[in-house]
Amino acid sequence: MNQKIGILDSGIGGTTVLTEIKKLLPKEDYIYYADSKNNPYGEKTEQEINEIVDDIVKYLITDKNCKMIVIACNTATTRCMKNLKEKYPNIPFIGTVPAIKVACDNNYKNTLVLATPSTIDSLRTKELIRDNKKYDQEITLISCEGLANAIEIKNQEKITKILSDVKDQVKNKKIDSIVLGCTHYPLIKEDINKIFPNIPQLDGSFGVAKEVKRQLEINNLRNNSGKGDVEFINSK
Repeated sequence: MNQKIGILDSGIGGTTVLTEIKKLLPKEDYIYYADSKNNPYGEKTEQEINEIVDDIVKYLITDKNCKMIVIACNTATTRCMKNLKEKYPNIPFIGTVPAIKVACDNNYKNTLVLATPSTIDSLRTKELIRDNKKYDQEITLISCEGLANAIEIKNQEKITKILSDVKDQVKNKKIDSIVLGCTHYPLIKEDINKIFPNIPQLDGSFGVAKEVKRQLEINNLRNNSGKGDVEFINSK
């Protein structure tokens, strides 16, 4: 039986990750679970997020027989990954975190990180900064409350308002890179470019895809006979 790769997010944002994975692994088959009913995750408590995500993961493993789970959500990764790996030790889990390391490795001096409130406040985000930021680099964290949901429901007015507010908060900083710390945010790259023209936007989707491929090979789970099919499930 051809086992699929399970990918989950709080809505449509994780499709940006799915796209990169499919480019790299066109012969795998996928199940994409969009939890639109509980969107946004980034404004829920840690306990709520863990309970929601655990239910989805249990469904993907038990009912859908997925061989690997990709958490295509920065908030769920930073809040749930440790518990999931402990509970399901035989399943490879791949997470998504803000591309802070990418910004630091490319020697950007003034990086703006946009993410949900939960991701901004997480220990994992603090660890990424601690482990990668050089002495001459500045990283500004901005909590974009409501932005993921505005993208989900295509509320253009709110998207523009939130991005404009962000620009006001960093108007005195010479921002030279923007980390998109939520998988929803790459869907509005053009909107971000209008507010912050010609500033590189960084996200972790390609890095996630590479890690998925690596873990499939390490665990001898590669499929070379699939068609790249995607089964979409939406909780709403």
